[in-house]
Amino acid sequence: MFSEKIESPSPFLLEVIKDSLLSIGDEMFIALAKTSMSPMFYEALDYACGLTDAKGNLISQGNGVTSFIGMLSPMVQHVLTLYDDGKDLQDGDVIIINDPYVGGGSHLSDVGLVMPIFFENEIVAFSVNKGHWTEVGGKDPGSFTNDSIEIYQEGLQLPGVKLFEGGKVNKAVVSIIEQNVRLPKQSLGDMWAQIAALRTGRKRFEELCQKYTKKSVIQSINFLLQQGEILSKQALAKLPKGTFEASDFIEDDPNTGGPYPIQVKVTITEDEFICDFRGSHQQVQSPVNCSYYGLMASVRVMYLAIIHPTKNINEGIFHPLKIITDKGSIISAERPAPVSMNFEGRLGGADLIWKAMAPYIPEQLPAGHLLSVSSVLISGIHPETEEPFLLVEPSVGGWGAAHDHDGQRGQFCMGDGETYNIPMEVAEARYGVLVEQYALRCDGGGAGKYIGGSGVIRTYRALSDGQRLSISFGRHQYAPWGVNGGKEGEKSYIKVMRKDGTKVGPTGIVKNLQFNKGDVVELATATGGGYGNPEERPLQQVISDVKNGYISLADARKVYKKEV
Repeated sequence: MFSEKIESPSPFLLEVIKDSLLSIGDEMFIALAKTSMSPMFYEALDYACGLTDAKGNLISQGNGVTSFIGMLSPMVQHVLTLYDDGKDLQDGDVIIINDPYVGGGSHLSDVGLVMPIFFENEIVAFSVNKGHWTEVGGKDPGSFTNDSIEIYQEGLQLPGVKLFEGGKVNKAVVSIIEQNVRLPKQSLGDMWAQIAALRTGRKRFEELCQKYTKKSVIQSINFLLQQGEILSKQALAKLPKGTFEASDFIEDDPNTGGPYPIQVKVTITEDEFICDFRGSHQQVQSPVNCSYYGLMASVRVMYLAIIHPTKNINEGIFHPLKIITDKGSIISAERPAPVSMNFEGRLGGADLIWKAMAPYIPEQLPAGHLLSVSSVLISGIHPETEEPFLLVEPSVGGWGAAHDHDGQRGQFCMGDGETYNIPMEVAEARYGVLVEQYALRCDGGGAGKYIGGSGVIRTYRALSDGQRLSISFGRHQYAPWGVNGGKEGEKSYIKVMRKDGTKVGPTGIVKNLQFNKGDVVELATATGGGYGNPEERPLQQVISDVKNGYISLADARKVYKKEV
């Protein structure tokens, strides 16, 4: 792909341009956060920004949702295909796209914007970002539909149309969006923030070309892409060779279907990293499906964790990666399969690679973690403002223990990356709920020489009648796995305690459930798997665990065999 001979630029100029590209990605990221309208952007940071070259190869990215980074370049490549290899694009164009079944797709809530960057009358790069909009329409508030049976129920589909043409906004597209979402101020506000970030990227890249010449910038980019491929193959040479297998399940509502078996064969050679998912369950009428492009994005994240690149990440890094699936499978679904909860499928696929490789590269991969985005959506009328509110957020949980340290507590899953939860103060101020508890879940799960990280427990009390809950927690049927004698972690669960004393759950899926004033929902996320035999954990460490409340005195004696 990048194997042709490329003349090396000056090493000093190369470093300046490389760091400048990285800086542009970071500045785009900050610009989006500072101009956005919804907490999903300015609090949770549920988006990613970056640059590609003129062919759609990733050359820079800002921090953000890890899986989105793997979606930016395929999205640009699809736009190039749509617009005659770029010939139908002009300066000032902005393309909007959220189609899950084309390059860079995940689910309809993740909306991407693409802007070609022209210099001296030719496309030299693309400024691109993708973020989770609070609302894109569909049958349920927040568009986080967890009981859809086809994609048409999940929201407005934007197939890659020009939002701007030649610098002029397409008012018809804006009006269509405005009339099809429940919170147009937030959704359109975030759209304009994405545009501001695109323009920031375009301005900085143009300045780079002006300062160092277009020829030098493109030459440096091509060299960096080739360098990425070389470095990834050097990393492959250090990995164990052979075929490694794993199987697991994608969970769903046990009342309607699932769990659905998935499997992978990971083959590592000197030149390739092949992930073969053939034989996994066919697509289902449930939104836990993901498209091939959603799977590819999460597999890219796991691939990076395994090869552990030390330089800036670009498209060249991914050249040795090959992904094979059956068409129409649950992790390579085709239209019109629903994909609103697509992260269950794509993270499940990536976790298989993790599970297959963890015993062989323990210095890089820990035991199993919470896996799921663990999405929470609460909608209703605010008791004080009497305005509609919509709380949408991911949840933190436990990561698995590693060969030399305990698991991390209260962290997002590998697909969320550098995102954050909605602060409790913001939740209580903006939404019609009271946060009664937010604490580590210390119930002894994930025992081992090194213990799995704690999940969390948080409870919301409804402050108004007629609220609705839609919640999807993975790892509610199958606990995070341990390694090398380490024990499984604890499963996730959801419980609803009604004011009248009746209860719902424990369960892992709540679908559009009524939530009235005084009702309480308790949300507990999974604890990470343990590493090694629990009996090998040092006595002083077990004593410390008991004092800190991470394990009970009974577990110290029964599981860890220590007299504390």
